[in-house]
Amino acid sequence: MTTVLVVEDMVAEQDMMSHYVEESGYTVIRANDGREALAKVMNQKPDLIITDLVMPEMNGLELCRSLRKNPDTKHLPIIACTCKNQELDRLWGIKQGVNLYITKPYTREELIQGIKSLLS
Repeated sequence: MTTVLVVEDMVAEQDMMSHYVEESGYTVIRANDGREALAKVMNQKPDLIITDLVMPEMNGLELCRSLRKNPDTKHLPIIACTCKNQELDRLWGIKQGVNLYITKPYTREELIQGIKSLLS
């Protein structure tokens, strides 16, 4: 079964995202920040990551850079799901290793279609 790591520091947002992903047939792993996400990536080997960009400890862009530097995770698909909605934010995210940039608020369909497109 396909496993998705949801990285989000806001509990309600993490719950909603996880619910959308689980009801679409994927297994979900959760992390509250980039540091926790890195540990879970190494131990549980998810197939895709959905991450917020603004988080304490290690933000989503730092997480992307760390994953892209590691030969074992450099090709892992990453979706940024963030409130940072300026074009410059989007371009910077892509430059840091984000494969798909979704801005909040988003729809369930937008999120699931993004997952499907990156996993196909």
